[in-house]
Order: sequence, then structure tokens, then C-alpha cells
Amino acid sequence: MQAWKDYQEQHKDRFLNELLDLLRIPSISAKSEHKEDMVRCAEAVKQRLLEAGADTVTIYPTAGHPVVYGEKIIDPAKPTVLVYGHYDVQPADPLNLWHSGPFEPVIKDGKIYARGACDDKGQFYMHVKALETMVQTNTLTTNLKFCIEGEEEVGSPNLATFVKQNKELLKADVILISDTAMLSMEHPSIDIGVRGLSYIEVVVTGPNRVLHSGVYGGAVANPATMLAKMIAACHDENNHITIPGFYDDVVEATPEERKLMAAAPFDEQEYAADLGVSKLWGEKGFTTNERTGIRPTLEVNGIWGGYTGEGAKTVLPSKAFAKISTRLVPNQSSHKITEKLINYFQSMAPEGVTVTASEHHGGEPYMTPIDSKGYKAAAAAIKDTFGKDPIPVRGGGSIPICALFEQELGIKIVFLGFGLDSDNLHSPNEKYDVFNFYKGIETIPYFHKHFAEM
Repeated sequence: MQAWKDYQEQHKDRFLNELLDLLRIPSISAKSEHKEDMVRCAEAVKQRLLEAGADTVTIYPTAGHPVVYGEKIIDPAKPTVLVYGHYDVQPADPLNLWHSGPFEPVIKDGKIYARGACDDKGQFYMHVKALETMVQTNTLTTNLKFCIEGEEEVGSPNLATFVKQNKELLKADVILISDTAMLSMEHPSIDIGVRGLSYIEVVVTGPNRVLHSGVYGGAVANPATMLAKMIAACHDENNHITIPGFYDDVVEATPEERKLMAAAPFDEQEYAADLGVSKLWGEKGFTTNERTGIRPTLEVNGIWGGYTGEGAKTVLPSKAFAKISTRLVPNQSSHKITEKLINYFQSMAPEGVTVTASEHHGGEPYMTPIDSKGYKAAAAAIKDTFGKDPIPVRGGGSIPICALFEQELGIKIVFLGFGLDSDNLHSPNEKYDVFNFYKGIETIPYFHKHFAEM
């Protein structure tokens, strides 16, 4: 629609500068020292929603970080779209690998570099600016509700309570989420599913103190070595996960779905080159896209113990630690998998050490039916702005709250993400293309138009 295009072109510089201001707030939910920053970011989101045209915006406190809820109701008889996003971001460590300050956004080669640029400030903010576009051009065709939380990066521990206590407030016909990626701007895609998550921490304890490795090495079980052996045993020679019962509930992808995935453009050599690796790794019998989309995985997210400072210190550590996560596919339960992981590590404890394992957080996998009204509206919107039909794909990441949203609110979720897998999410130098940001703002109003017409 020309009115949308004209308005967005006129205000695009302001749109971008507003996003940069949000990115300057270090809203790291995982670190207690950023509690005030979380409140400050929630207040900023509230203000932006009001400026964009929301009728009311309220900051709801939780046992953790607050939830920002806003709404624009034009007609109770019209369809209602609930937009979900999160204003919290991952920690920026390691800081020395950033080529600019993680909370000092810079634009280089058409890309915004900052923590949260894509995940998820840049993406949820597209919806705020889409709301403004439709309000200012008097073209809003649906009621709009916003639920922007501050704990997604730590597993949304308090959002479930908020949703259960506010079902009427959050009542809608569809949930729209932009926290996913496309294959590329040349090959637009829509995620039809996200994987679940089980995240644990393992602690291996050996001697009652740090020991001299020359005096005691070879006589006492080294916790770091024992931990490494247990982790190595999690995969067999085919990179198949060995946790007993891990695959029991896995729903295998159909030949038709695998054929569809194979048709999506993918250059394995280019993929490896971008990552700086000579060869890719994963479960035998599956392609790279299948391994990251339709197969469950187990990865070490962090491992440490003993001396890790500058220079050498010949010690045998007293303790060793690891953070381990699994990504889950439809029908797998995060609760069941967490229990299996904990039991595995505790049962595998070698003599001479003790092993404890505990849960951090988890979430369930989620699938969107491609014959749903919401998916069809999203596909039509992409066709309008990209000039081609989107490719349905499965995303490799997790959004823990998705399954609970559907369970409690009884409505389907549609993923309309504009990020790229190469955007360094959770890594140093996270980025988001300015083009993608504007493309999202351009496309989202069409979703509302088509959803209202269906």
C-alpha cells in the first residue's frame, strides 16, 4: 500500500534512531547487576508503544523482570493479533571479541552491530513501527495487543504465571512472533516450528582442595578429565546421542517434509566458510539443514575447572563444571529429557568423584500448521513485499513460552522473523541488517490486512 510506503520512507531515519536508543540499554536478564537496566528498558518500550498509538500500556511486575503489555482496540468485533517479543538480551561475554561496544550500536556495511540488534529488540520493534504506520495512515484492520517480556533469555520463568493470571487480557485470535530467521532476503522463508530446550548444569567434585599436579597427578581422579570422559560418551561414532531413551518420543519427519527441506537453497561450502571451519559435523544420515531443524541435539555450552588464567599453573582441580543443553523436536518433553540427562550424568559418575546435575530451564517444541489462517496471512504478506512465496522451514532455536501460549490461550502461533542465521545471535558482534529491519516494518501491516480479510 502506497500510504504505508510513503509514511515509512518519510520516517525511516527516526525509526532506526529509536531502535539504536533501545539497543544502548544493557537489558541483560541473566545478571542481577542489570536489574535497574531491565526496568529502564521496560519503561522505554512502554513509552515507544504509547508514541506509536497504543491506547494503553502497562508494566506488570513479576517475581523477576517486568512484562510490558499494550493494546490498540479499534473494534471488539474485529480479529485480534497478539504480538509477543522480548526486550531482554543475552550477556555480551566475551567482550574482547566484539569489534565495537555491545551496547554502543554502530552501523557498518548496512548492518547494525549491538547485543539485541536481532534477538529480539530489532525484531519486536518492527511491530511497534508497523503499528505506528497503520495508526498514522488510518489503515489498522485488526485489534493489536503486545506482550513484551524481560526473561526470554533465561527461560521465561515468570511469564507462565503472568499468562495464566491474565487470560482475558491476552485473549486474541492469533499470536505473532518475530524472533526467528529467514533463509535469506532472496529466498524468504517462514519458520513453521521451533525446537524445545532442556538445559542442565553438571558439577564433578574430586579431592577436597586443589592439588599439586606433580605430587598428586596419577594418584587422584581429575574432575576435569572425568567430566570430559562423560561428555565424550554422550555421542557414539555416528554422532548419535547415547542418553538412554533420548529418542523414544521423537516424531520422525516425513519423506515429504525432508524433500521440501532439500529443495531450499543451501550451499554447504559457503556455510562452512562463513563459520571458519574446514568440515561440518553432526548426526550421520541427515543433511545439515535436517540436523539443525528436525533432529534433536546435545551440546556443551560451557565447560571449566582448574586454572584458566594467564600463564601456567600446574594444579589438579577440586571441581569441574559444564553447562549442557539439548534441542528437542516435536513430541519430546523437556521435563522427560531433563530427567534423563540428570540420571545419565549421575549414574555415570566414575569412582573417585561425585557428580551432581541440576536443571536451569527448559521449554517445549512447537509446530505451526501451514493450513492455519495465521500462516496463510503471513505467507500472503511476504508474497506482497518480496514478490515470491515463502519457503516453510523448521527453525533450530527455541522459544520456551510457545507451547504454553497455545495451551493457556487456545490459539495458534505464527513466526514472522526477518533475521538471518548468520546474525551472530548469542555471540559477539550480533548484527541485524538495516534492510531487514525496514523490510519487516514494510511487511507486517500486510499480515494484519490479510488476517482481517480471511
